[in-house]
Amino acid sequence: MMMISNRTWIVALALAANFTTANCQKPTANGTTAFTTTYQLGIGSTSILDTYLSQEKFKGAGITLLTTSERQRPDSRWATMIQNELNFTSAEDRAETVNELQGDYTLFVGRYHGWQFKRLALQVGGMAAVNFGFIYNTSNSNNPAQGRASIDVMPSAVATYGFRLFKLPWSARYELEIPLVGLMFSPNYGQSYYEIFSLGDYDRNLVPTTFISMPNLRQQLSLDCSVSRSTTLRIGYLGDYQQSEVNNLKSHIYHHRLMIGVVRNFTISKRP
Repeated sequence: MMMISNRTWIVALALAANFTTANCQKPTANGTTAFTTTYQLGIGSTSILDTYLSQEKFKGAGITLLTTSERQRPDSRWATMIQNELNFTSAEDRAETVNELQGDYTLFVGRYHGWQFKRLALQVGGMAAVNFGFIYNTSNSNNPAQGRASIDVMPSAVATYGFRLFKLPWSARYELEIPLVGLMFSPNYGQSYYEIFSLGDYDRNLVPTTFISMPNLRQQLSLDCSVSRSTTLRIGYLGDYQQSEVNNLKSHIYHHRLMIGVVRNFTISKRP
């Protein structure tokens, strides 16, 4: 299993604080638009199962980079959210003799309608997600890697509650996505990538999915503390649970991440 030193984690977290960007755009009464930019970096555990490569479950440590961008036009209750999530994990089996490397990138694009109830803000809408990734088994000589690709449509909801503590403004935020329908790539049981791409033998490799065959779930819980007018500290949890059962193959990737980030605020005024 690949080990990552404490110094490496510290440097990575410092970079996340300096290059924060997750645009959150909100209209103000005088036509000035407020922007909030954030990067989040996370570390934690991952559990991997892919029966195309092995019947064994693999567990290890991973890292996640997450950016979020939210845009809202003045005088509109509708907002557009864009998220970019990048994961990498090194894991090993229970006997600690076989390693797997896993990585994936997901683009989320969502549209939300919002309501404001004093300190509580609610957003309800939907997201489209495009995912590309891989799992590489370092011990397999035949079919050592598994490619991953999928497109999903998912209902989504966000709740944000603002409050004051220790004379500072805080906010707690919870976000949830559950895929409803989609399309994913998968080899069939016993089918090699050579047969798919070199011989052109198609065998139901593009599979329609639902919440039954691909019961994924993604959730975020974060806590923000504003330490100055332009800077906010963020800490939170990201749970990204990907699983599927198609073409007689089972797969799951469960990410659990402790996330940290720095939020910076600025405003842009429209010229008359």
